[in-house]
Amino acid sequence: MQSPLDTRFGPPPGAGYFAHVSVAELAGALRAGRVSSRDLAKAALGEAARWQPVLNAFVTVDETGALEAADQAAREMAAGVDRGPLHGIPVAVKDVIDVRGLPTTSGSRHFAGHIAQEDAECVRHLRAAGAVIVGKTNTHEVANGPTGDRSVSGPTRNPYATDRIAGGSSSGAAAALAAGIVPLALGTDTGGSARIPAACCGVVGLRPTHGTITTAGVVPLAPSLDTVGPMARTAADCRLLWTAMTADHRQTSASARIGWIPPDSVHPTTPAVTRTARDFAGDLLIGEVSVPQLKELRASYRTIQGSEAYALHAERLSTAPELYSEEVRDRLRAGGEVLGWEYARALELRDRARSTVMDLLQAYDFLALPTIPMLAPPLDTRTDRIGGEPVEVNAALLALTSPWSILGLPAVSVPAGLVDGLPTALQLVGPPGSEQHLLTTAERLQSTAP
Repeated sequence: MQSPLDTRFGPPPGAGYFAHVSVAELAGALRAGRVSSRDLAKAALGEAARWQPVLNAFVTVDETGALEAADQAAREMAAGVDRGPLHGIPVAVKDVIDVRGLPTTSGSRHFAGHIAQEDAECVRHLRAAGAVIVGKTNTHEVANGPTGDRSVSGPTRNPYATDRIAGGSSSGAAAALAAGIVPLALGTDTGGSARIPAACCGVVGLRPTHGTITTAGVVPLAPSLDTVGPMARTAADCRLLWTAMTADHRQTSASARIGWIPPDSVHPTTPAVTRTARDFAGDLLIGEVSVPQLKELRASYRTIQGSEAYALHAERLSTAPELYSEEVRDRLRAGGEVLGWEYARALELRDRARSTVMDLLQAYDFLALPTIPMLAPPLDTRTDRIGGEPVEVNAALLALTSPWSILGLPAVSVPAGLVDGLPTALQLVGPPGSEQHLLTTAERLQSTAP
């Protein structure tokens, strides 16, 4: 029996204030005096308190710091200092990213008691843009998992169905956005850590071109793959966050020629998920494309990410393995079994595949496929079925996102519709430096969706 398809896409039941207003609208209201930055901070703090027992989206809520920053933003605006669209706007930050004076726990007992002495560089960009940081959001333990249900702080729950995962590892950021707790959030993305929870929770998650936003002050997982991941409810809001953080003000066309990658050529995919994503892309799709190396890239991701993550955690694994959850400990140890020649071969495959994909991106502006091949599974589920075929959940969630991470390409996940009341998403992948065009195209798709 096929799942019923419902392309109407609204926020989850009970979603808070920020699920119903755009950042541009908030910015206009601030400048017109219809609302103050303190009002917005208090709204975010109130929503965080209301939703926390339900979703567990936050690790730390910084009421004092948020109200002080909001008041400072108001004083500046009254004095004629306008820092741009994010001035006075609440933002949440994933708990692997340092915020001065707040804990950075990385969802792990290994980081208990760690207080950041300085802001991460990406947080400095937020403060320079006038944003108000309201707290730190939950993350899968050491950002090493796509489900978001393994953390010293407990699992994050999906606002659309609280018995389901929010996705990982930027689980709390996606849940907070979907629930309307905040309008903007910072996650990270190594193999899909912004895009996967964005898909599960029906928000937008951007993986930038590798190296575009510095990861200084971000707890690393796999340095050759790690990126900061801007997240928002809509592509338009995500574009404002991206621009404020990078000073990338390039104007791009909303038109695009998109090549469709049949997701079953990469990993078994729920038919309704495929239909929803393809229908959402609509007439921007001009043909189907094949990238035979994508299956191999999935294996290369496990090799490269696993080896680099083990190198970072080897000492902790040796001295205090009991401080990890069993699942994350086993995954890290598996990375320690990667041989040098296997790592080198994975890098060689990456270089060959990049040449193929870059050739395709000469013929098409973007490549498209679903972000994840399934609906968000129930919490703690590690095996499932797609089309009657058994699948391993962690591998499935990473299957359609991790190849682009290996290639260092920008990709954005955009909510495409609901199936059985749960979000699905379209992933657009572009050439290096195409973030503005990706987000503008995603904004067009969102604005024309039924």
